Amino acid sequence: MTAREDAPADAAGADTDDTPPHLDESVRRIGAAGRATLDSALDTGRALRKLVSADIALARSALGRALAWVAVTIVFGASAWLLSMGVLTALLHSLGLSWLAAFAICATLSLAVTAFAIWRVSVFFDHAGMHATRRQLARLGIGDENDDDDEDGNAAPAGAR
Repeated sequence: MTAREDAPADAAGADTDDTPPHLDESVRRIGAAGRATLDSALDTGRALRKLVSADIALARSALGRALAWVAVTIVFGASAWLLSMGVLTALLHSLGLSWLAAFAICATLSLAVTAFAIWRVSVFFDHAGMHATRRQLARLGIGDENDDDDEDGNAAPAGAR
């Protein structure tokens, strides 16, 4: 038995000295690295597909909620609001305010409720923007959110569109 035979085998099966591996071993290693790279790319694609699906589901849900709030706004705005504003105007006038002041107070109240409804709708429409997917695509260099920049790096003028 020689000293080389007594040496324990390396875990990867390579020689312990500094000789390069044979050509077939190099080709196997390159093939294995290529397969690992392809598997990683496929896993990344699957994760991105799941992200897009989840983002679209979130957008669909947000759109449904926004439309529900729009419907609530229309129903309450059209049916009960006119009656309640008429009653409030008459009440304010009976308390001694002029008709102009009573109508002004009712109009201010109507504008405040309208502003609240607009805010709620804008919040739900913002959820429909697919922001997580856009961030991930931007990280990959696809569909950057700064598409308004021209090739020189200067922002396009606001009136250019």
